[in-house]
Amino acid sequence: MRYRARVEYDGTDFAGFQVQPGRRTVQGELEAALARLDPSGSSRVEAAGRTDAGVHATGQVIAFTYRGRASAVELGRALDALLPMDVSIGRPIRVPDGFNPRFAARYREYRYTVWNGPRSPLRERQAFGVRDPLDVAAMARAGSVLEGRHDFSAFGATGRSPVRTVHAVRVTRRGRIVTIDVTADSFLRGMVRRIVAVLLEVGLGEMNATGVAAALVAGRPALDGASAPAQGLCLRRVVLGRPPLVDEVQGEYGEP
Repeated sequence: MRYRARVEYDGTDFAGFQVQPGRRTVQGELEAALARLDPSGSSRVEAAGRTDAGVHATGQVIAFTYRGRASAVELGRALDALLPMDVSIGRPIRVPDGFNPRFAARYREYRYTVWNGPRSPLRERQAFGVRDPLDVAAMARAGSVLEGRHDFSAFGATGRSPVRTVHAVRVTRRGRIVTIDVTADSFLRGMVRRIVAVLLEVGLGEMNATGVAAALVAGRPALDGASAPAQGLCLRRVVLGRPPLVDEVQGEYGEP
């Protein structure tokens, strides 16, 4: 039987989602847990987004094939019990054979969190600490420049077409927490963190919306390829909508 499920993880101690020889990864932990429950012991886990080292998720979507006899509820409970403390899985849901969340995803939403205050070891485990005040209104104006369908070569590594559709860039503040939400059909490698690096420059008064627009058009790596640290990034939501499945999977709060 083919299943999908929502997965949450704290990426701090992982080398990323995708399996890497000799490295601790989210996919590796999931497949190890599944191997203990699946008689074949060889089920591969596929994901909607391959998050990088240090990146978190509350709305990651995975899919796998299970050949055992446990019900979906029993399987979900058993998997969750076998997973380490920094990974959890929701109830598995049956999907058609061949379902792959990477190709079924209509769009993905990442959230980058900034702690705009004094040094805070606990908050900055999953947020980037910025001490100087940020102009959130200016950041929001600059972020809107990136919405739409563009060549994003300036904001991410590309081996294929650099053209992507960004549906929304939202910058908001709640007290000392500043969040940057970026929603797109898909992302170039490193794209969200590079966008955040540029928007932080805007927030600090070192750049403006006109400069962001010029960087986008120029196509050269913006800020010489600088990117915000991984710990502030979280895959918040994956919306599935390509036939035959139409569904929305979300967390509180791919490719970053």
